[in-house]
Amino acid sequence: MIGIYVTVPVACFRKGMAREYLETEPLPPPSTCYGFLLSLVGEVDRHRHIGCRICPVLLDEPEQSVVLRTVWRVKKTPLGSPGNTRPDYQQLLTNVRLLIWLDSAAEDTEGASLEERVTAALTQASGISRFGGLSLGESTHLVDEVCLLSHAKDRLPSARPRCFILAERGRLTLPVWVDHVGSAGTRYVTGNLTPCGTDPPAMEHMPQIAP
Repeated sequence: MIGIYVTVPVACFRKGMAREYLETEPLPPPSTCYGFLLSLVGEVDRHRHIGCRICPVLLDEPEQSVVLRTVWRVKKTPLGSPGNTRPDYQQLLTNVRLLIWLDSAAEDTEGASLEERVTAALTQASGISRFGGLSLGESTHLVDEVCLLSHAKDRLPSARPRCFILAERGRLTLPVWVDHVGSAGTRYVTGNLTPCGTDPPAMEHMPQIAP
């Protein structure tokens, strides 16, 4: 298991059912973290590392604000037609600092595991072939810093982190797999934001990526 330290200046981890008022989750869902890690290593097949476990940790409390922005909703063609845009309020998080735990023990894949590929990307970046900006959440919410936890010990906050731990009757419901065509195939898990340290959680308490 490895820990990845991530900072994002501005982010929104939009709730799946948010429509008129675009609310954000307090931290990125496991499915969002998975997509971020695939982008980091340059993997375009999101089925490649199914079975890995990903646990996001909120290192401190980001500031929250609300903005009025233009939102696209395609109702008619061409895309630039009047009526396809409208103003909506959106919640934003500022100064997001995260720790993402990654465990690839349950992966059913040939070749290097996601753990190995992430480690290689963060220690030997010249050997990674990828494209586009590295974001967490929306494509415009670019990551400022990403490194292995072992390289960020001096930047960890004094406040007690909170970890998303699986719980059958948890208060927080987050996706572990998103169906981008409709929503019938989206899978969720329930859990709680539990005060923790910077030690890895038990594997059975970590959400698993599975369609």
